[in-house]
Amino acid sequence: MIQIIAGEKGKGKTKYLLEKVNESVKSATGNIVYLDKSQKHMYELSNKVRLINVSDYIISNCDEFLGFLCGVISQDHDLEEMYLDSFLTIAKMDDCDLARSLEKLETISEKFHVDFVLSISRNESDLPECANGKVIVSL
Repeated sequence: MIQIIAGEKGKGKTKYLLEKVNESVKSATGNIVYLDKSQKHMYELSNKVRLINVSDYIISNCDEFLGFLCGVISQDHDLEEMYLDSFLTIAKMDDCDLARSLEKLETISEKFHVDFVLSISRNESDLPECANGKVIVSL
C-alpha cells in the first residue's frame, strides 16, 4: 500500500509525516524505516525507527533509488513500513516519470508486504492519475 501526503513546499508535510511515524511505532509489529535527505529530524523520531540519510549514498536517478529501496527491504524481513520524506528529492525524480515510479513502488509494496508513506511536494491536482485514492492528506 502506498499513502501520499501532498502539498507545496513549506506546508507542513514533514511535520505530519513525523507525527504519523511516531504514532505508528506504538502499534507496529514489525520494523519501520524513515528515509530522509538529511539527519535533521533524527531527534524528532522515536528511537525505534531506523533513520536512513539517503544523501549518504550515491544515487543518481529514480531507478537506482528503487533498487536502493529493494536492498533495504532485502536486509530486513520484519520490515513493515517505510516513510519517505521529500520523495521527489531523495528519489532523484528530475529525470523520471512519477507515475511509472509509483507503479513500481506499488509492485514492490505488494510483493514484499511493505507499506510506503510518501511526502510529495506537489499539489494533489498535479499528481498523476495513478495517485488517485492514495492521497491521505493534501496541504
